[in-house]
Amino acid sequence: MKISPYWKAVAAGVVAGAGTLSTALADDTISAAEGWAAGLAVLAALGFTWAVPNKQPEEPASTITGV
Repeated sequence: MKISPYWKAVAAGVVAGAGTLSTALADDTISAAEGWAAGLAVLAALGFTWAVPNKQPEEPASTITGV
């Protein structure tokens, strides 16, 4: 299955934001600093995931040797 690089980055951003916000909600409130931290975590996850290319699939051995 081929997953678009856009969706890979979006999923990483959602996971980073949810993880940061779940930690911030430990005291039942979200302060401004915690909100900024969650936003920066989402942006960092989007940026780092976008920057790393997907691994190219290897060709089968029969294709490489010409058999």
